[in-house]
Amino acid sequence: MSDDFYRIKRLPPYVIAEVNAMRHAARRAGRDIIDLGMGNPDRPPPQHVIDKLCEVAGKPSAHGYSQSKGIPGLRKAQANYYGRRFNVDLDPEREVVVTMGSKEGLSSMATAIIAPGDVVLAPSPSYPIHTFGFIIAGATIRSVPTTPDEGYWKALDNAMAYTVPRPTVLVVNYPSNPTAETVDLDFYERLVAWAKENKVWVLSDLAYSELYYDGKPTRSILEVPGAKDVAVEFTSMSKTYSMAGWRMGFAVGNPTLISALTRVKSYLDYGAFTPIQAAACAALNGPQDIVEENRARYQRRRDVMVESFGRAGWDIPSPPASMFAWAPLPRAFHNMGSLEFSKQLLEHAGVAVAAGVGYGEEGEGFVRIAMVENEQRIRQAARNVKRFLAEHG
Repeated sequence: MSDDFYRIKRLPPYVIAEVNAMRHAARRAGRDIIDLGMGNPDRPPPQHVIDKLCEVAGKPSAHGYSQSKGIPGLRKAQANYYGRRFNVDLDPEREVVVTMGSKEGLSSMATAIIAPGDVVLAPSPSYPIHTFGFIIAGATIRSVPTTPDEGYWKALDNAMAYTVPRPTVLVVNYPSNPTAETVDLDFYERLVAWAKENKVWVLSDLAYSELYYDGKPTRSILEVPGAKDVAVEFTSMSKTYSMAGWRMGFAVGNPTLISALTRVKSYLDYGAFTPIQAAACAALNGPQDIVEENRARYQRRRDVMVESFGRAGWDIPSPPASMFAWAPLPRAFHNMGSLEFSKQLLEHAGVAVAAGVGYGEEGEGFVRIAMVENEQRIRQAARNVKRFLAEHG
């Protein structure tokens, strides 16, 4: 028997896991580690969402297989959300499917539409699923920049002109994980026109749709007239409603792509547990206080982090959205590399961050800082960083 598995050979070691293992070992040894590495919200969902989960779980009829595409009420709730938030009209039957988080949605979409050897355009740096979800499906990745400047458009045009076979899919992610960069509607208008001209599907990951700051709401590609001809968008309830771990997300948009995703999912799963889907309905249809509270909470943390880390000697650009800051390594550590720097910071400062190289080659020289600890802990992290820079910088 061969253990030389084709897909496993195409997957490098998960760099982020290396620092995670160090953090776990340090905590097991009794050390106080301030974890700014994983994007794991530190607050629970609203009480009415938890209550709905418990209520439905108490019904004997709820304990069976659900629908892989999502229960009708939840698909309708998501369609209504797009109508309220983006003024986008969606058909819950043909243009909405429930996913087990945006990560599963993207990987299942890759399984549905990718043939071995297809070329996919994916940003670098990017969240790993934006590349490896398609690599697992057999695709070849051609990287394009994440920063949405003129260099981005030049890279897209060069990819179409010089790649064989021609790319068939483009992945975009704004607000970006890890860089926190955002785009305006003009960008999406230009992108939809480009995709139509080049006959390329666009998969947009909008997982951080509601974590925007300074009164500047994020936009959806589906706001562009005709975008549904070429685009599908993925969203998640993890950060918006503090429902990380519940595995609730959506894909919406182009009916052909949604149909393909739905068909593949019908073979792979029976959908999320019905009480969780009912609770997700309660989140989308009920009071939205949690959305504004989370937004305000992360903005306060962002401001504290930028100010306190700056006084500690580490200048961090202020992110306009998401729950992450994308920080260049402090000057004295520029040549160390992001993975080694992350290890040193954990070992000597007790602060965990995510090495930028884990998000692609272009992420080298940066770390991702998650704003998932409270303001007091962020200030403590800054004091630890200040001492670390003084002793090791």
